[in-house]
Amino acid sequence: MGEVLTLETAIRRRAASRVLGQRFVFTNGCFDLIHPGHVALLRQAREQGHYLMVGINSDRSVRELKGEGRPVQSEADRAEVLAAMRDVDGVVVFDEETPAKLIEALKPDVLVKGGDYTPDQVVGRDVVEKHGGRVHIVPLVAGKSSSALAGSS
Repeated sequence: MGEVLTLETAIRRRAASRVLGQRFVFTNGCFDLIHPGHVALLRQAREQGHYLMVGINSDRSVRELKGEGRPVQSEADRAEVLAAMRDVDGVVVFDEETPAKLIEALKPDVLVKGGDYTPDQVVGRDVVEKHGGRVHIVPLVAGKSSSALAGSS
C-alpha cells in the first residue's frame, strides 16, 4: 500500500530509488472520480518500473481546470484512495495547473499519460527525456472518464 507524501518526502523517495537502481515512474491527473480507466492507467504505469509516484492536482487547481462543482472529492480523499491502490507507491499533491515543477523536482525515469495525449503534448516530456527517461502512453479505456461520470465536459 502506498502513502501520501509531501513534496520533500517524494523527492527523498526518488533519491532512494536512484540509489537502489530502481526505475521510478510518474503519472498525474485530477483522479476526481476513480473509474476503470484510471485503474488500467495505474496498472500499466506500475508495469513500467519499480516505484510508481502519482501526482494529483490540488482542489484549487482542479477547479481552475474543470470548473465550479469540481472536484467532487477533496484532495485528501483522492490522495487517500489512490494511496490505497496496490499499484501506487506514493501520492503527492501539486497546486499548479500542470505538474511541470513536480516533474522537474522528481526527474522520473518514465512519465506515463493516458491515450488522450500524444507524446508531444505531455507536460514534462522535455525534462524526462533530457535526463535519459522516456514517455509511455497508455491506451484509453473506451467510454470511461471522470467528466462523463460527473455529468460535465
